[in-house]
Amino acid sequence: MSKPRWRALALAFVLLLCGCGATMRPADYATEQPRLDLQRYFSGTIDAWGVFQDRSGKVLKRFTVVMDCHWDGDTGVLDEHFTYSDGTTQRRVWTLKKVGDGRYVGTASDVIGEATGESGGNTFNWKYTMALPVDGRVYHVNFDDWMFLIDENVMLNRAVMSKFGFRLGEVTLSFRKRPQ
Repeated sequence: MSKPRWRALALAFVLLLCGCGATMRPADYATEQPRLDLQRYFSGTIDAWGVFQDRSGKVLKRFTVVMDCHWDGDTGVLDEHFTYSDGTTQRRVWTLKKVGDGRYVGTASDVIGEATGESGGNTFNWKYTMALPVDGRVYHVNFDDWMFLIDENVMLNRAVMSKFGFRLGEVTLSFRKRPQ
């Protein structure tokens, strides 16, 4: 086998191994405390502060969110009101449904199909595809969204966005639950 062909084969093998690494799962956090009860945490009013960064880490947008959340049995509504640093606003209303022990599905008007989520210990992971408008076009972007409960009032959220397996950027949020 020629040297260039051998090098290409070796590079492909290394890339394949890198892609087969262990992925994070909610079960990895099963013993972490405090335990996240999604229905309890997302009840009432929650304030959030966040940034959107491109794949190089540059902050492209800063924003705040006020969330009004309530549940009726196993169905919850998270009514999110965004205000961006450029003065624009946006509203997203999530409808969540508990479908099993620590498992949820969710819908919103800009989510393609259903979001699927699973909790473990102090952690919740959402996976979904969102229709994102950019410069007059709409792109379907995949989100791998992780929430980590810090204490009964504070939660941190990191969502990695990708398209065709390529990382586009990430969203980082800090949630603070208002006293009821």
